[in-house]
Amino acid sequence: MLDIRIEPMPFHAGPELDRFTAATAGAGAVVSFTGIVRDVAAGLTAMEIEHYPGMTERAVTAMAETARDRWGLSGVLVIHRYGILDAGTPIMMVATAAQHRAAAFESAEFLMDYLKSRAPFWKKELTREGAKWVAATDEDEAALGRW
Repeated sequence: MLDIRIEPMPFHAGPELDRFTAATAGAGAVVSFTGIVRDVAAGLTAMEIEHYPGMTERAVTAMAETARDRWGLSGVLVIHRYGILDAGTPIMMVATAAQHRAAAFESAEFLMDYLKSRAPFWKKELTREGAKWVAATDEDEAALGRW
């Protein structure tokens, strides 16, 4: 089961995780991660996310299929929002279901690393002082080296 959604609408992680878990009955482990737009304490007021419809969905689906096949997953959920997202709101969610916890954890980390560095999204931080585009960091790139 693959559920890949690139959408502007807000989502609620609890109900999403409940639906995903019910759809992957029989799995021994479900791991989830929800990314939140960083808070205003760092001066960030919002994040603007852009993407190319069609291209982004294909790229994220291909990576989810890679994770499913590599770790023998019974389910993958990826939700990633776009548009202008206020600080403190969910930006993305990854959930994986597998027979064993190691596969669920590793595949979720793999997908999060990919989404952070390689998925075709363009991110701009909006602050009180102005806006700046966000590039992948050396740390983000190093994380991909694990896989």
